[in-house]
Amino acid sequence: MNSPIVSSPIVVMGVSGSGKSTVGAALAQRLRVPFGDADDFHPEANIAKMSAGHPLDDEDRRPWLDAIGRWLAAHADGGVMSCSALKRSYREQLRSHCPRVEFLHLAGSPEVIARRQASRPGHFMPASLLASQFDTLEPLGDDERGATIDVNASIDSIVDNYVSQTGREHE
Repeated sequence: MNSPIVSSPIVVMGVSGSGKSTVGAALAQRLRVPFGDADDFHPEANIAKMSAGHPLDDEDRRPWLDAIGRWLAAHADGGVMSCSALKRSYREQLRSHCPRVEFLHLAGSPEVIARRQASRPGHFMPASLLASQFDTLEPLGDDERGATIDVNASIDSIVDNYVSQTGREHE
């Protein structure tokens, strides 16, 4: 009898407007695992700061990333979390809670992302902070578990691409 494949949680990462929540929810549904949205883990002070047009600093993010890391550790056998995870140090903080976490980086040009953001009225992350997100972004390193996929595709295509790249369809 074959032993079951041990899964690991996935963080769908990228700048605001890249489609993290939409792709993350679709991926979680496809893999039949729980989904979490990092936006739901922000304390009110972070939301107020971003809503006022001010980017978060590393000190603001530390407790937020710890909360997300605890969620990942609680779903170590499989789960999907949407989280910007823009810097390698942020991803390392998440890995400190759950070493096997994998990342799906939704990558796109500033023009593509700006168009996507324009279609999201009322979101607490104003489009004016997009440049700071791109300035902060550190793409996945060769030594980091995960994949980078262009957002200029349908949600189903992005999910299919990730699943086929990682062999997740066999889980």
